[in-house]
Amino acid sequence: MSQLTSIDPATDQVVWQGAESTPGQVADAVAAARAAFPDWADRPRQDRIDALKRYQAALKARATEMAQAISRETGKALWETTAELGAMQGKVDISIRAYDERTGERANDTAFGRAVLRHRPHGVAAVLGPFNFPGHLPNGHIVPALLAGDTVVFKPSEETPWTGQLMAECLAEADLPAGVFNLVQGGRDVGAALLDQPIDALMFTGSGAAGAHFRRKFADDPHVILALELGGNNPLVVWDAADVEAVAGLVVQSAFVTTGQRCSCARRLIVPEGPQGDAIVEAVAALVDRLIFAPWDSQPEPYGGPLISKSAAAAALKALQDRIDAGARVIRASGPVDNLPGAFVRPALIDVTGVHMPDEEMFAPFLSVTRVATFDAAIQEANATRYGLSAGLVSDDPANWDRFIRRIRAGVVNFNRPTTGAAGDMPFGGLGASGNHRPSAYYAADYCAYPVASFEAAGVKNIEGEMKGLR
Repeated sequence: MSQLTSIDPATDQVVWQGAESTPGQVADAVAAARAAFPDWADRPRQDRIDALKRYQAALKARATEMAQAISRETGKALWETTAELGAMQGKVDISIRAYDERTGERANDTAFGRAVLRHRPHGVAAVLGPFNFPGHLPNGHIVPALLAGDTVVFKPSEETPWTGQLMAECLAEADLPAGVFNLVQGGRDVGAALLDQPIDALMFTGSGAAGAHFRRKFADDPHVILALELGGNNPLVVWDAADVEAVAGLVVQSAFVTTGQRCSCARRLIVPEGPQGDAIVEAVAALVDRLIFAPWDSQPEPYGGPLISKSAAAAALKALQDRIDAGARVIRASGPVDNLPGAFVRPALIDVTGVHMPDEEMFAPFLSVTRVATFDAAIQEANATRYGLSAGLVSDDPANWDRFIRRIRAGVVNFNRPTTGAAGDMPFGGLGASGNHRPSAYYAADYCAYPVASFEAAGVKNIEGEMKGLR
């Protein structure tokens, strides 16, 4: 049996070890979920709500411990993982409201009988978690799926198995029936083994490449519902904004929060040609110089930590160098951070105006600047991507926003706020290579259950009077 090890990228220390699930254990987990599904789906909805409230209480009781564990496993600053635990707890109440609003059951009387709308769970849902928000993001699938009556098999990222184990312990404290929630641990082979099992739904947060693979894999299995929340090559346009220091804060928070490891981070900054654009870029560069990247428990409190691993840092730095070799001009260079481990990288700012760049997401604190002559050209440049997750506009002119929101192609579009901001009671997701039009967050209720529409009469009634063409 293979051993799975989780490394703190800020210290290179081992923080968790455990056994990787075997193919047989994966099959057993799916079989257990399948066996538990009928009873769980048929239980009164209040039973499922009560169970999730117990899970919420377990998360609250262990919030400090879990936040520190996520910081150790991912390298993220403690202020950020504390917020992540808060979001995980809040997801329970939000999901209950979303289910009532978007699914549930309702009826009305018509001339032809009582019309009833019900929603039924799909069955066994496979949830594959990411490493950047290893609690919050899979939790956003698991909670609404369980609430709808689905059973779940969860595979955390192989980079963050400890967080998955802690979530499983909290769900065990919620006293769910056996088989309703199942944890499997491992890397790609374990994920592949899970998706080869007879599942009814795949709920995934991760890269666009992985999402494309899943689309192909399940092309001939239309009964398997796919909810894919993928990455983005996200644009942030700044136009007609006078306060460059205020602009800089919005840009930096969009591009560099979570060390650039959010799918909604701005990757492309689009500014006017000339002095206005120059002033914006200079202010952004000056604020970048003030950012503290250090271990999660350092003092003073860090802005961000390392990337998830040394290999991720090496791949990101190579992608950055490829862009520089292609002609990008360096404004702020990346590289190691002081004497810290190799997963730490400095934020980079490069000017790619007039240089052809690959339409790929760099999951790191790197931001590319493009200068354009007109606002229409800025919108055109913003839409020049096969992705469509997030986008933003910073401007003093509301007329610019009116034009931007009508023309931009993305699922999350913010005005004078960072591209990374998203409300928990709103949908979250994108289109194109960023997803499959199944936004998560508040709209997760939509893909966790399917609608069943019925006409119903209290008794058997002769309908010959409704029929035409009788002798």
